[in-house]
Amino acid sequence: MVRVSGKRGNGEGSIYPYRNGGFAAYVWVTTPDGKRKRKYVYGKTRPEVHEKWLKLHNEAKKGPVATRHRTVDGFLNYWLTSVVKPNLAPLTYVAYEGAARLYIVPRLGPKRLDKLTVRDVREWLTKLADTCQCCAQRKDAKRRPERQRCCAVGECCEQYPSGRVVQIARDTLRAALSQAVIEEEISRNVAKLVRVPKPRRRKVKAWSVGEASRFLEHAVTSDDPLYAAWVLALTLGLRRGEILGLTWESIDFDAGELYIDHQLQRAGREVLHRETKTEDSEDFLPLPELCLAALRQRRQQQQEDRKAAGELWQDVHGLIFTTRYGTPIEPGNLTRAFAVRIRQAGVRAIPLRNTRHTTGSLLVAMKVHPKVAQRILRHSKFTMTFDVYSEASDEEIREALQRLSRGFGQSPPDDPEESDEDS
Repeated sequence: MVRVSGKRGNGEGSIYPYRNGGFAAYVWVTTPDGKRKRKYVYGKTRPEVHEKWLKLHNEAKKGPVATRHRTVDGFLNYWLTSVVKPNLAPLTYVAYEGAARLYIVPRLGPKRLDKLTVRDVREWLTKLADTCQCCAQRKDAKRRPERQRCCAVGECCEQYPSGRVVQIARDTLRAALSQAVIEEEISRNVAKLVRVPKPRRRKVKAWSVGEASRFLEHAVTSDDPLYAAWVLALTLGLRRGEILGLTWESIDFDAGELYIDHQLQRAGREVLHRETKTEDSEDFLPLPELCLAALRQRRQQQQEDRKAAGELWQDVHGLIFTTRYGTPIEPGNLTRAFAVRIRQAGVRAIPLRNTRHTTGSLLVAMKVHPKVAQRILRHSKFTMTFDVYSEASDEEIREALQRLSRGFGQSPPDDPEESDEDS
């Protein structure tokens, strides 16, 4: 039996015998908050601890070293409350918080932040894509017993997350770990090293001039209180939040101008009237007569609503589009109202967000200069406008293919049956 001496080897410094025949060592390090503290390493054998000790020494020479390691859950909580919420948009916080709570913490939360590996992240994403979220989040179990219909009664509904949800979960973890790298709690961002398939977005064909006209004609003949909203969406390409955030102070009827500087958004349990997303979104736009007439009609409708509501009127921002009691219109309700109006008008269905694409396509069809279209659509980069202009119409594609076929010097026979007989 070889007896292991407790004497330190040359250059080992602070290695010493520890509990149950093991060994321990420490190194004086500078923590991220600038303090000098001891950091310990442990192992079953002296060589094992010596290797860890050397590695720790090298880390201490490179920069600050954390002496207390947080879990993924602990760091996410800090990141959301101290970094995201005070500095980013409310909707960004809501999205990050939801992804962290529902998808990251249940599986990765207990892991030490500095011990998280690429393999951990890859296995987590694979498992997430194959996990029914009704089961994982106990959605059906939270319903009243008489309303339970799937997972809670043993019939899994297989509500698997979409590719987009998996991507959002990975992006949330990547953003959090990037902050951990900045604050020198970890040396690398392992989430950046894991790729997820990019979800394919279904393309929706924009409305033609005829389809947009039929939709607006039906809305105006129906005395739709949201007719002016549809006009602004299709004529100026305003986004949903921008439409709902407009105030009467934003309109100059004499000059025929609209100032876009606010938007209405739901963030969690709050409906917020806040500044637009970017400075490029904030701008003055000339109002064509169609828009001015629609806004005058909307002003008359709101005055009638206010008179009917009396003391129940609650508008505090001077919003153009409100409920009949003056309260802000829920963004989701505007989307649903648009879908209902489409069905009633008998027009091909498109999402509300696609009206902006329709505006761009119509500008292309009318040969409007790209720089003018960029100003109307308020794109921050010309490349965004160019993407709209690069989408050729069906007529242009058909004509191009006809020219190509003529270039081959051959044309299809007028009567295929006669051609077969002649051959």
